[in-house]
Amino acid sequence: MNKQIIKSELLGEQYTLVHHDSGLDILMWKKEGFSTVEALFGTKYGSINNCFKTDDTGDFIQVPDGIAHYLEHKLFESDDNSNVFEQYAKTGAAANAFTANDITAYQFSCTDNYEQSLEILLDFVQSPYFTKENVEKEQGIIAQEIQMGDDSPSRKCFKNLLKALYVNNPVRIDVAGTVESIAQITPELLYTCYNAFYNLHNMTLSIAGNIDEQTVLDICDKKLKPSRDIHLETRFPDEPPQVCEHRVSHTAAVGIPVFCIGFKSQAPQGREYFTKTVIAAMLLEQLVGQTSPLYNSLLEEGLINPAFGTFVYASPGRFFTCIVEGESSQPDEVARRIYAEIERLKKEGIDTELFETDKRVRYGEKVSSINDVKACADAMLYYSFDCEDMTLFDDLGMIASITAEDCENMIDDILSTDRSSISIVTNKE
Repeated sequence: MNKQIIKSELLGEQYTLVHHDSGLDILMWKKEGFSTVEALFGTKYGSINNCFKTDDTGDFIQVPDGIAHYLEHKLFESDDNSNVFEQYAKTGAAANAFTANDITAYQFSCTDNYEQSLEILLDFVQSPYFTKENVEKEQGIIAQEIQMGDDSPSRKCFKNLLKALYVNNPVRIDVAGTVESIAQITPELLYTCYNAFYNLHNMTLSIAGNIDEQTVLDICDKKLKPSRDIHLETRFPDEPPQVCEHRVSHTAAVGIPVFCIGFKSQAPQGREYFTKTVIAAMLLEQLVGQTSPLYNSLLEEGLINPAFGTFVYASPGRFFTCIVEGESSQPDEVARRIYAEIERLKKEGIDTELFETDKRVRYGEKVSSINDVKACADAMLYYSFDCEDMTLFDDLGMIASITAEDCENMIDDILSTDRSSISIVTNKE
């Protein structure tokens, strides 16, 4: 067992990383004076990981879209018909799970009895139980979930945008898959994926709050089932820099048309990924943030409403997209104005006063997040998965070091109109 203490002299905070003998990385952050505990047991496995190989599979195999999400659902079932959520209810914990493009995680939060809740978490995630009957039963449930997603105009608009932006990258496939793809899932395929991606060498436990580190380690010693390294490899298709389509339009029952505009660029890894993510968010703030001239102009003219927003949708080394979304009676005009503003920023540069204000806000938000137990547990997990040579404390220095010139130099890469698409959902009538 190897232990590292990760410190921030600036914040006077520290957390512990343990490389457990089982193969699992354990991250623990004891938060003095806090009454709550947040824990996540995560695996580097999401919807984009549909082609992989291990020592056990031999060559690469392709599995149905949506299987990572399907597997997450099925892990809550056991061979003795016990209900995981009922077990958590007895300890007073609230539990949940999620599957994203590149991660699946199981989590709980509590104020008491974190020891029992942690044992439940480690037990059920390590105890898969798949049968023909329970797999077929789940197909109807998830098919209904997929159809409900298709009925959501905003979700439909976003899914269509990803299909327009990406030619081959599996991010263009919905996390839940399709009704047709999940119909191909079998118990054997679930076990194959489980054994590949739920190997402890591919997983991390992150826990923060009112904990005792030795108690956490004792529980892990008792509950973890040692794994051998099976040399997991994933494979992704080549993705061209250009988009698949610049504009797509669909219909649904909406009062006001919904739109998503995306800007596609290369996804770096490591520290470069985190730097690019922050710069991208800063550029979106300059472009159409709530204090930007364009945002206020569009709002005053009635071209957008408060549903308007921006975000960075990315995964290190896999995909990187800046998103602008909202509602508008004239979405193409909004897009035209946004593209024109990008060209203006290229020629005239960014607003340095707005940049410095935004930078101070981002720095302050990072510092204040240290006082949020959930944010601490989440951040430890994400940094562990996304950047092995960087800790969550390092991003304070990274934010402080970014200059207005750095942002201006990245406009062509991050906000390229040549690599952009717009997805619109209008009323059926």
